Amino acid sequence: MTKQIVYLVTCMVFFASCHKESTPMIDTLCSQDDIGNYLIKWETESSITGTVKLYVSDTPDHFNMSDAALSEDIDKGVMTYITEDNLSRKYFLLSFNDKLYLPVGSSRSIAMDSIQNFRDLGGYYNTRNNRSTRWGKIFRSGDLTTVSNRDTSRLDNLKIKTIVDLRNEKEANDNPFKYGKARLIKLPVPFEDEYTVEEKILKGEMRKGDVQLYMQGVYLSFVDKYSEQFAKALKLFLNKENYPILISCDLGKDRVGFLTALLLAAADVPEETIKKDYMLSNECINISHLSYLAHELNADSQEAATVLLTVNESILDLAFSQIKKEYGSIDKYLSKKMHLTDKEQQEIKEIVLH
Repeated sequence: MTKQIVYLVTCMVFFASCHKESTPMIDTLCSQDDIGNYLIKWETESSITGTVKLYVSDTPDHFNMSDAALSEDIDKGVMTYITEDNLSRKYFLLSFNDKLYLPVGSSRSIAMDSIQNFRDLGGYYNTRNNRSTRWGKIFRSGDLTTVSNRDTSRLDNLKIKTIVDLRNEKEANDNPFKYGKARLIKLPVPFEDEYTVEEKILKGEMRKGDVQLYMQGVYLSFVDKYSEQFAKALKLFLNKENYPILISCDLGKDRVGFLTALLLAAADVPEETIKKDYMLSNECINISHLSYLAHELNADSQEAATVLLTVNESILDLAFSQIKKEYGSIDKYLSKKMHLTDKEQQEIKEIVLH
């Protein structure tokens, strides 16, 4: 397996300081290497001296506060938690001088042998009331058509209960998912003319601009033509018994990206943060695994293939602009087109946020 890129997740929490005149802002970063070791960093806007303690748990909601795994001077700003275990997943909580407590969560990206673009949607802040999305509850990824024994163990450890497969019927029938320990819900969203587009790229009949126009049309079809499927998917997040939930499609970037954007919007996560999550697919998809698609293609065709295999913020912007043009706001789109009542949107917030 090629060396995994280390992904950093930043979360910001405001705490009441011991001094009335200051409220320090603490930024944290958590990353995990291929072996399984975690690097936890912190940076304080206001100077704080003393000791930071690290608490570790196998679940994001329960920590044994009588047993700190590590401690370090606050000034150092970094500590390493050594596990050499990349099959199980750890969650972290930092304590500053036993007064300020900051849940760090975990690394956003989860290393997988055979599953592309697997990540946790925890730690995204709702700026309206300073709540954040829960760690270990909602995951997104590419397809599960080839799942190694090690990846099966990783999925088992995440305790996934529900997998939402957004691939079209042909994709699902030709390449069934290989993980059978969770409830599989198929909500096919067609990717119109996908195979024709791939063939044209391979034949050199489509260039970068042509594929960009094609992808714009795909996302506009998500907004209206296939809104019913996305609406059904959103309803699944109203049932606590469905969690943890994994949203999946072929590469986990377009259909999953659009559904994730709607879900985060329903949780009042800022649009800027939603776009950053969307763009992470470009870091979390290992295109080298797909290099056979571009073998012996000329430069124009390679550029066209790259557009098909990556995400572009302007495409999501176009979908959001269309939503706002037709419905006035994403909130109104969720209520009018997705049929999520105000009560249901509030229920999603209560389940998804803490």
